[in-house]
Amino acid sequence: MTNKTVLVVDDNAQNVELLTALMQAEGYEVVAAADGLEALALVAASPPDLILLDIMMPKLDGYAVCRRLKQEAPTRLVPIVLLTALGAEEARIRGIEAGADDFITKPFSRAELKARVRSLLRLKVFTDELEHAEAMLLTLGRTVEAKDPYTQGHCERLAAYSVALGRKLGLPPEELTALDRGGALHDLGKIGIPDAILLKTSGLSETEWTIMREHTVIGERICQSLRSLQRVLPIIRHHHERWDGSGYPDGLVGEAIPLTARILQVVDIFDALRTARPYKPALSIKTACDILRDEVARGWRDPGVVESFIELVELGGPSEAPEPAGGAGV
Repeated sequence: MTNKTVLVVDDNAQNVELLTALMQAEGYEVVAAADGLEALALVAASPPDLILLDIMMPKLDGYAVCRRLKQEAPTRLVPIVLLTALGAEEARIRGIEAGADDFITKPFSRAELKARVRSLLRLKVFTDELEHAEAMLLTLGRTVEAKDPYTQGHCERLAAYSVALGRKLGLPPEELTALDRGGALHDLGKIGIPDAILLKTSGLSETEWTIMREHTVIGERICQSLRSLQRVLPIIRHHHERWDGSGYPDGLVGEAIPLTARILQVVDIFDALRTARPYKPALSIKTACDILRDEVARGWRDPGVVESFIELVELGGPSEAPEPAGGAGV
């Protein structure tokens, strides 16, 4: 098993030497930084498995370092133990607000420090395993997309536009994250649909449509065991519901359809209209928006979500959304 890496951050050389010796005695690899800015640079270059972080330091104190690392997706799950000689209650409150995972008050018990580090690193192993499982599902979702050469880049465009629309509608960060993941995972259940149906270029029979509609339930079932994907499940299951209740799999009506699912379905339809297929050309932005408005008139789509999306598109959409293949200039 690869050794765990501990980053020790302290402007006092004697403290660094002591902590390094203690951690190396436990079998961990140790990297040291003398101030907050150096610590951020080291983490950016190679995230450690755990950080022992002094609070009172020059250039950037421990609270600021902790806050920055916990705000960034690549480092937010790295355990941070704050080391402080300050008044315990005040330091803990500020540390909790900064996102610290644990606290050690100086002078500290060596046995207690070692025990807390071991405990946090055990939890980190479980976290890494869950992240790996989530990453595998996201890769699997893109693999499903890759089966169809005409949907290249579809997941990325869905994620970019859905997050931009969610932000426009005032959704909280956790729902924006769900929309980002939903771009790759919404059609994951198609992995359980036979290619003869999935890639059929002519119309599907009623029996084939019944099988195809199962992809929403299959996708939800695949992702159900991961707690980190709980907010994505409504998107996966309900992105084919219709405002008037004529959709599937549950025939939900109006606002009973989760807002994140309503957002992704509008973006999904728009991207399909804007993408060239064997049976149709890529439609212009205006034509695609007209079709969305027509689907509102039919009672299929949430009028507010559609109009907000069209406003977003007319402003140029998110800059990170790539142009659909065959869609440029049409």
